[in-house]
Amino acid sequence: MAFTFPIRIYWEDTDAGGIVFYANYLKFFERARTEWLRSLGLEQQRLREQSGGMFVVTDTQVQYRRPARLDDQLLVTAALQSGGRASLTIAQQAFLAPAPGGDGSAPLLLCEGTIRIGWVEASTLRPTRIPPTLLEILTP
Repeated sequence: MAFTFPIRIYWEDTDAGGIVFYANYLKFFERARTEWLRSLGLEQQRLREQSGGMFVVTDTQVQYRRPARLDDQLLVTAALQSGGRASLTIAQQAFLAPAPGGDGSAPLLLCEGTIRIGWVEASTLRPTRIPPTLLEILTP
């Protein structure tokens, strides 16, 4: 089941055409991934301090389906797609949330993608294995 995080669209998120600037979806995905980790009891700063390692984005693939606009409420998801010893692939989607009191229709898919994150030593940025205790939490 995917973790879901709500995001409201503000002026700063839109371009001259009044729609969400395409690169901002990566920011929305980042926020949802960070909150997904937090929901599992994994705060990134604490991980870095305690383990000496951190996650970095190594690959992104994004497909844009429909635009979001000013004041839209989005639901952004994060779900583990696959996990290895040194990296994880996270499936992410951004939906337009149904209007409160609406017709009960499903959220509308706006954007989807996969984000690969790798584990590195924080001091050197060299790839290394994800600590086993962390892997147990992330890949049940």
